[in-house]
Amino acid sequence: MNNNEQYVAAIDIGTTKIVSIVGKKNPNGKIEILGLSKAPSNGVKRGVVLNIEETVSAIERTVADVQQRSGIVFNDVFVGIAGQHIKSMKSRGYINRDSVDDEITKDDVFNLTQDMHKIPIEIGEEIIHVIPQNFIVDNETGVKNPIGMCGKRLEANFHIVIGQVASAKNIEKCIRKSGLNVKDLILEPLASSDAVLTDDEKEAGVVLVDIGGGTTDVAVYYDNIIRHTAVIPFGGNVVTKDIKEGCSILQRYAEQLKVQYGSALGDIAPEDKVVSVPGISGRDPKEISFKSLAYIIQSRMEEIIDAVNFEMQASGYADKISAGIVITGGGAMLKHLPQLVKFKTAMDVRIGLPNEHLAGNSRDEINQPMFATSVGLILRGFDYLETYKSNFNAGEKSEMSADEEELFEKVKRGIDEEIPDNAEGKLSWAEKFKKSLSKMFETEDQDIS
Repeated sequence: MNNNEQYVAAIDIGTTKIVSIVGKKNPNGKIEILGLSKAPSNGVKRGVVLNIEETVSAIERTVADVQQRSGIVFNDVFVGIAGQHIKSMKSRGYINRDSVDDEITKDDVFNLTQDMHKIPIEIGEEIIHVIPQNFIVDNETGVKNPIGMCGKRLEANFHIVIGQVASAKNIEKCIRKSGLNVKDLILEPLASSDAVLTDDEKEAGVVLVDIGGGTTDVAVYYDNIIRHTAVIPFGGNVVTKDIKEGCSILQRYAEQLKVQYGSALGDIAPEDKVVSVPGISGRDPKEISFKSLAYIIQSRMEEIIDAVNFEMQASGYADKISAGIVITGGGAMLKHLPQLVKFKTAMDVRIGLPNEHLAGNSRDEINQPMFATSVGLILRGFDYLETYKSNFNAGEKSEMSADEEELFEKVKRGIDEEIPDNAEGKLSWAEKFKKSLSKMFETEDQDIS
């Protein structure tokens, strides 16, 4: 593989599964997924890590598997964060610039955004994302991109995502114990949005609903700007729990029933069909009707949809959502769910697949709602590298501080002088370095004798 290719690796720590994924960008700007591996997640509840050892062992398993599949050894990863502790707020900030005649640069916008990380928040919380919504340049409002404009005062309205320090620290601890570094923590609904929403939907107004095992993530977009984010503290697992308790069966059978025979609409489930479930420890098998199963699922899904509806109203953009709702995540696979959501919200509904930016042969395996967040983390990773112009530490790549770079250049110059190209033909720099080392050790040996 070409050494100059840029790779991004990400880990999605979910309530039901942990996914490790690595991808690269092809010349057309599409993402090629080079490897993906998933393992059951037992140490996470409602998006929050509760058992570090279990989570670490699942991360290690998937990372080893994905490194073997892709042939890429990586140290830095982008990681998703969710959980009911996530909240968002609006804020406004400004900077006064030195000269009114100079054009506003990318650095000015970057500095203004970085400044917002210093706003006071409650003890035990930290800012995860600061997202500019629109800018004001010298009282000129509604500016989407101020770069290149002239002005003294640059203001912006921000959408700020806040999470608990302890939850973020636990995620970082799991990644560190797996021998990796967290390059950046990314809010999962933002990642999923990148993977499944089109630009037209974001402009027209759309709600993304990512139904995971432990949480349901919500993101509201309008006019290409993120307006609201929220994490609802229940998802597919509570549906399974309801089936387990409602039918008095084991958890694993409840999950199987939900996936194979479940429906989100009780009214259209067949009256006469039943499924037989093995009894507990040799007891008589239980017969469960498709209809009663569907009603159990429907009542819980309605509760989740009501919570999504509440978040839509809270965003203040409920009446502007022209593109309706996009459902993704593992929970989106539930039969007749789009129809139920459409019935309850009177909005247009579609299932979101992460194929918006995917290329290559990996599409079929990965093009499933359950991998929306994982693919989105890769996309966000490339955005991060673009913004901070940093290099991703995969295989031979690594970042150097300014001092290290200066030292490296000095050493390089010294070796180039010691072994000039015309003396040895056209050698790669690594070969010169080896030669220089062997010369050094030769002289040391002579000195000793």
